[in-house]
Amino acid sequence: MRPDRPPLPDLAAFDEIIDVRSPDEFAEDHIPGAINCPVLDNDQRVEVGTLYKQVSPFVAKKIGAAMVSENIGRHLRERFLDRPRTWKPLIYCWRGGNRSGAMTTVFRAIGWHAAQLDGGYKTWRSHVVGELATLPQHFRFRVVCGATGSAKTRILQDIARLGEQVLDLETLASHKGSVLGILPGQPQPGQKWFETTLLQALAGCDPARPLYVEAESRKIGNLHLPQTLIERMRASECLNIEASLDARVDFLLRDYEYFLTRPDF
Repeated sequence: MRPDRPPLPDLAAFDEIIDVRSPDEFAEDHIPGAINCPVLDNDQRVEVGTLYKQVSPFVAKKIGAAMVSENIGRHLRERFLDRPRTWKPLIYCWRGGNRSGAMTTVFRAIGWHAAQLDGGYKTWRSHVVGELATLPQHFRFRVVCGATGSAKTRILQDIARLGEQVLDLETLASHKGSVLGILPGQPQPGQKWFETTLLQALAGCDPARPLYVEAESRKIGNLHLPQTLIERMRASECLNIEASLDARVDFLLRDYEYFLTRPDF
């Protein structure tokens, strides 16, 4: 292992994490806490890729190098000139290749202790997938169950206010989990970013304490829950909430009031 290309477990040792991929790539998913300083923007990435396929790799590399150099210089002037000599950034791109390598080379030449994440974003993504396949097995879930309209989410929130551990899947998914669960003005995240934030939430919980969660199907809106999490929840203790039909209808009319007040929604 090269010291300037650390593995993922060394993330906490760095002062800043810099994602040099395009804004579209960053928006889809990224390492939490990373800042986006693209060395090729969305249009430039398409242009270089097209040149690579339709003209030649040599021409694409020449044009790409010019763009990358200009963008690194701009980021250096606008964002990093105040960093001290002891600053230690971690830089990554899609797979730890030319884009992150270029910025790492420049920053190390300046004298900063810059490092390039070995394997890039793909290393992070593999970490997320691997952890979500095993981490849920370590928790004792208590699953809040009940028919639609029994205020399960409100109860879960009250449990959190009492100081218990709660995994709020619907907040992470920006969706109420029902057929009409879409939230006005709150689009759902992409699948990859949802999984990243889900891992963050689980990693922040203590396996020695119960973890309360609302019963969910395999999907919350357009997002899929990890198979291991679903299996673990279904095998866990269920706390069933009972409410009369009238109480449930009353709650739903209040909880989904925006459907009645916003006919355009």
